[in-house]
Amino acid sequence: MKLPQSGFKISFSAFASAVALLSLGGCATYPDWIPSAGPSKAEVATAVSHEDSGMQIVDITDSVARRLLASQKQRLFSETLGKGKSGGGYMIGAGDVLEVSLWEAPPATLFGGSAVAVDGRSGPATTRVTTFPEQMVDRDNMINIPFAGAIRAGERTIKQIEEEVVRRLKGKANQPQVLVRVIRNNTANVTVVGEVVNSLRMPLTSRGERLLDALAAAGGVRQPVNKMTLQVTRGEKVEALPLDVIIRDPKQNIFIMPGDVVTALFQPLSFTVLGATGKNEELNFEAQGISLAQALARAGGLNEQRSDAQGVFIFRLEQPGALDFGDKVVRTTPEGRIPVIYRLNLKDPATFFVSQSFLMQNRDVLYVSNAPAAELQKFLNVVTSVVYPALGIYNLRK
Repeated sequence: MKLPQSGFKISFSAFASAVALLSLGGCATYPDWIPSAGPSKAEVATAVSHEDSGMQIVDITDSVARRLLASQKQRLFSETLGKGKSGGGYMIGAGDVLEVSLWEAPPATLFGGSAVAVDGRSGPATTRVTTFPEQMVDRDNMINIPFAGAIRAGERTIKQIEEEVVRRLKGKANQPQVLVRVIRNNTANVTVVGEVVNSLRMPLTSRGERLLDALAAAGGVRQPVNKMTLQVTRGEKVEALPLDVIIRDPKQNIFIMPGDVVTALFQPLSFTVLGATGKNEELNFEAQGISLAQALARAGGLNEQRSDAQGVFIFRLEQPGALDFGDKVVRTTPEGRIPVIYRLNLKDPATFFVSQSFLMQNRDVLYVSNAPAAELQKFLNVVTSVVYPALGIYNLRK
């Protein structure tokens, strides 16, 4: 049935009036009842502009990326803990149990030890060996040797103790030679805990053990290597480094020292993806970190039907000294962090290079806003779904 011409005119007029009425909110924004995954690029800028927002918006440029990269630089073990002594620095401590053996050349003997052939065969040319009872180094770091007296053993190497005993016995024993053995190492230990197969206290030897030796003694880690961090506690100093970095760089496999605590940490790092991307979810990343370019790729890239390439944002609670905000009013959270919104314009080809040096941090929120055209399309869809049925009813009544 052909509709009357006058009816068509009235219908079109009603439709145009409805569109005009619903568009009163302006060209850049749309009514709050229009579905949206989050704020638009303009709404983010407006929210930050309020003096009481406490947020800072920063465009991601090459200079900003370089400054952040410098502030996030990992402290290497070779720089902070690499001055530990190697095997030659192994020290005896109070509580260690030592065994001291003394050899004397014939004919004179100070001690009534058993005779031992010098060349390993029976014969008259023999030397005398005396093995003293095991001794624990006392709290004053001392041990006692007959005819030598009290000798300081603590905070000395085995070689230094041997030389001291020989010096004390010269003129009393005939060409004395001394051998000191550690029977029980009670002080020079390293504790290995955390995500390892077996937590343990590993005794150190005069050879000098390294960080990965301690990890191997504990049976290795229980989680993937690229998701593990090794933390070393030495006195009041605490340093951490991704395990993958330690394996790849031999300089970071430092000598460990008595009293060190090695903790294998499994702390999954993650960022959250929201908005007009391929997928919205929390994504884990490796302990050594990933770049913004990698993060966008793992999020499935930008949704070409909805996304605004000029409206890519990273919401982060930043460290106070990471950036210079000049005269801007900066507010901090109770934890001392600064709410910062980093903005990336992917319409500029140069930003693809910058995004490769901008590192993501744990608990970052990556958000891509909808393009204005996408918002308009949703708006028109809503208007159409409301107006067209009304026009149909009107024409039928007509």
